[in-house]
Amino acid sequence: MVGHRPNGEAHSGHRTRGRVTTPSPKPPGLSSVLERNIHALNKRRQREIAEATAQEKLAEAITRFTGSMLFVYIHLAIFGFWIVANLGWIPGVPQWDESFVVLAMWASVEAIFLSTFVLISQNRMQAAADKRADLDLQISLLAEHEITKMATQVAAMAERMGVKTEVDEEIDEITQNVAPEAVLDEIEATQPKAN
Repeated sequence: MVGHRPNGEAHSGHRTRGRVTTPSPKPPGLSSVLERNIHALNKRRQREIAEATAQEKLAEAITRFTGSMLFVYIHLAIFGFWIVANLGWIPGVPQWDESFVVLAMWASVEAIFLSTFVLISQNRMQAAADKRADLDLQISLLAEHEITKMATQVAAMAERMGVKTEVDEEIDEITQNVAPEAVLDEIEATQPKAN
């Protein structure tokens, strides 16, 4: 909607309860640093997938398939037919597992293998998550170090320029680098011991 300002200039926007609001501008594209980081992470992920062993790829494919609705539908059809046929509800189909012992054994063996495949996939996912957590920690420590350095330089600049500031009790702590091993020791000391 086009409205007119008191001085006669036209502007575009939406009228809301007598006020004209301009729509927020579209955000610019991603910065080159973000694009580079996204590209690097995607490239790294593709390299990890390519470097996976044949056994890991097989386990991942099986886990993906067993986590799909197609897997559920296939089992519903097989188990449903097995149960109905062995109850004698389908005329002309002989009962081959009246006590359902074979079905129970099959389901148990399948559960053992499926849980193993899931654990293999989870181990790979956990290893990837650990790498990302290490990367996050390193970036956080680097950012903390840079902020500490900046706080020290700003304090030195203020002192050199003769700028009077209120004394902050935490300024000494802010201008010191954090020792991650000391923080981890403190966290472990304050956590209750597992029985």
